[in-house]
Amino acid sequence: MSTNIVWHDSQITKKDRTKLTAQKPCILWFTGLSGSGKSTIANALEEVLHNNKNFTYLLDGDNVRHGLNSNLGFNDASRVENIRRVGEVAKLFVESGQIVLTAFISPFREDRELVKNLVEKDEFIEVFIDTPLEVCEIRDPKGLYKKARAGEIKDFTGIDSPYEQPDKADIHIMNDEITIEKACEQIIDFLIDNNYITWRDN
Repeated sequence: MSTNIVWHDSQITKKDRTKLTAQKPCILWFTGLSGSGKSTIANALEEVLHNNKNFTYLLDGDNVRHGLNSNLGFNDASRVENIRRVGEVAKLFVESGQIVLTAFISPFREDRELVKNLVEKDEFIEVFIDTPLEVCEIRDPKGLYKKARAGEIKDFTGIDSPYEQPDKADIHIMNDEITIEKACEQIIDFLIDNNYITWRDN
């Protein structure tokens, strides 16, 4: 990093922006295997929050790799950098007063901890979408497990690259025998109980 770069504080603060949104900004970090249901639940949850008049933005793993992280591969070093960049972007959304939902496999505990340390203590909410590998393989919405088993994809999480489960996720969703609606309810209840949002009777 250049020594000639100086941080510039903006006149409008996160506190000022939060007053307008009437919510506690945070990162809802969805982690889990490919096919676990991260993006599906995150998308459904964002719709629920939007209908509740909350200010949100969703960062999805595949979408981010189309633009911001299009120059990264899938080896360990690239995955670390992928999560670091996403964490920095998510932090900016939190600074803007929004609830940002991120759906990334993010297989390494250390990387998730890195993102957690970018924001204040109560601004990172780890949401573990816990779906057994065999269920993810049956779903295989993108056909990736089939390719990984055939050796066509290398370093695939859960097959020939490890997934490190959260030691103690803030929200733990067993997603093999639960509806999307129930999964969303579990997260909404957490957000209400911990004063991130106020539920509005629409």
